Amino acid sequence: MNGKRDKSSLWVIGLDIVLVNLTIVLAYVTRYRLRWLRDVAYDAPLSAYALFFLFFSVAVPVMLWGEGAYREWRGRTWLDHVYRVMNAVAKATLLALAMAFVLRPLVYSRLLLLEAGIGMVALLSLARALALWLQGRLRRRGIGVKRVVIVGAGEVGRRVMRTIVARPDLGYQIVGYVDDNPVKGGGEIGRFKGLGPIDNLACSIDNEAVDEVIITLPWTYHRRILGVLRECERHNVQARIVPDFFQMSLSQVAVSDLGGVPLISVQEIAFSRTALVIKRIIDVVGAVVGLVLGAPFFGLIALAIRLDSPGPVFYRQVRVGYKGKLFMVYKFRSMRVGADQEQESLRELNEADGPLFKIRNDPRLTRVGRFLRRTSLDELPQFLNVLKGEMSLIGPRPPTPGEVEQYQAWHRKRLEVPPGMSGLWQVSGRSELTFDEMVLLDLYYVEHWSPWLDFTILVRTIPTVLSGNGAY
Repeated sequence: MNGKRDKSSLWVIGLDIVLVNLTIVLAYVTRYRLRWLRDVAYDAPLSAYALFFLFFSVAVPVMLWGEGAYREWRGRTWLDHVYRVMNAVAKATLLALAMAFVLRPLVYSRLLLLEAGIGMVALLSLARALALWLQGRLRRRGIGVKRVVIVGAGEVGRRVMRTIVARPDLGYQIVGYVDDNPVKGGGEIGRFKGLGPIDNLACSIDNEAVDEVIITLPWTYHRRILGVLRECERHNVQARIVPDFFQMSLSQVAVSDLGGVPLISVQEIAFSRTALVIKRIIDVVGAVVGLVLGAPFFGLIALAIRLDSPGPVFYRQVRVGYKGKLFMVYKFRSMRVGADQEQESLRELNEADGPLFKIRNDPRLTRVGRFLRRTSLDELPQFLNVLKGEMSLIGPRPPTPGEVEQYQAWHRKRLEVPPGMSGLWQVSGRSELTFDEMVLLDLYYVEHWSPWLDFTILVRTIPTVLSGNGAY
């Protein structure tokens, strides 16, 4: 669905009406024919409830409309939809119960109406879950996706970019950005290319078939923003403005109210102590389970490495962890001895951008090492790093000190949380993504962390590892 509430919402309203009536039929069959809950004193034909079919067919969509259930769906979670459905159906059911009591209390079963209300919540919620799932699948394939240009490539612009990279289900595709800073406007951030200064917006809208423009300029650029809005209006393109308080870099903004007076609180983009404690408990339990279950494979992998090539079983390398603290990361050795010293001579073969060094068919890999990389089994010893508190199960990839030396200021924000064995970058394309895209995903993770997000990344890690996509 888009922001309009006419044609785009008609099919949802129609489906809701069908499901509402289906639920009443099911409640009637359960109540009068199957009699699962209790016997009825009076047997009534289905036609006796014709008034309630009509009432619910009107009341539930009207209540849902009032709850905003037919407005913009982008960015809404399934729980948001369930909350609105429960509120709307509860109001309609209470009115129906009052009607049943006033009109014909000996004929109408109030228990049937209550069962119908519960069934409506279940069916309408299920329908929205399926719709969101299907919508997400289609958007990941580029169907129903809005083409977007971002005006401004500062901190707020990058925040929009990382949200879109991390949430392909939102249905946005950034075709580029414009910025009056010649360095930003003429460069690129990950896959997003600079389209020049803001004056190029009109040409960009025409050349790139833009559907929407997102303005991330501070309010000090008031006249510039008005000019962009007028340009969008002339080209019949929707424009959206990110509120100015999101210009607070390194911050998250929470909005509450004090007796109707809006209050804005600012929180640093970093894990709170409570979050770190929760995350640490999960990490310790997960690391212990991982070491116990992985123990049988450790011996087999070690034997295969020793038989395949001379050298130690384990590979140790200095990495940069939480708050810039150095630590020694453990991995199963996947390259021949002395591979680190060969990196500079292979620099021209590097396929990664930014500080990263990646070669798809790295000649330094051993035969066993190539298999370990493709299956990510070389990462198993990092459970020890997790147990020691140097890493987490989920988090940004731990960089080397040499990589950190090449970081821009905004890249360093990814060091404000513990690094992880897996993360949003790993399950979103891994080495197929650019360095800037990796950082955008890491910062999105920092800003939106929750135990549920860690769980979803962990679940997504399994098929990613099995498929080997982007692993090299």
